[in-house]
Amino acid sequence: MKFTAFERNLQGTGASRRLRISGKVPGIVYGAGQEPKNIEVDHNALYHAMRKEAFHSSILEMDLGGKVEKVLLRDYQTHPYKQQVLHVDFQRIDATTRIHKKVPLHFVNEAESPAVKLDKCLINHAVAELEIECLAEKLPEFLTIDLGHVVKGQSIHVDDLKLDAGVKVLTHGRKNPIIASVVEPVVEEIVAAPVVAEPAKGKGKKK
Repeated sequence: MKFTAFERNLQGTGASRRLRISGKVPGIVYGAGQEPKNIEVDHNALYHAMRKEAFHSSILEMDLGGKVEKVLLRDYQTHPYKQQVLHVDFQRIDATTRIHKKVPLHFVNEAESPAVKLDKCLINHAVAELEIECLAEKLPEFLTIDLGHVVKGQSIHVDDLKLDAGVKVLTHGRKNPIIASVVEPVVEEIVAAPVVAEPAKGKGKKK
């Protein structure tokens, strides 16, 4: 994805406030052995771009003063209740930049799996994203988890993933955590209420 940024000369709280009023977002770009640079980005363009998954998890092309640089979205701040981006940080990357980044998981073919199609099970997605370590240029936009062959009683773990060379999942001490697991359907047992016999009516005494 490509976006346009402009160099920002004025700094400080007052300058940032005036920038936001004019429909711009103050930001900074740093990394790749270069000096950090203050930038500004059009708010509406940035806001709509940030609604796309790829803007958060893939390499972006930033046009700054006619020069295109490869960057990653690193951090951003939003207003507590307004639909407004207050500040944004980007990191420059090059062929040697090694990064840690969370990437989303895309689960596919779930409905076609034997667990769902034949045994009427559900598949629980334990996590929606994973943190990986890799060279920035090898950063995947997302990881695909194929559930098409999952069977009843099976779980998918991190070690089951087929990753490109040089891409490593960071588990932070957890040993081979679960990504998805099959949940068997709950069988409801209907218990009939006991039938209580009515007491026999006694015969009345003749007077």
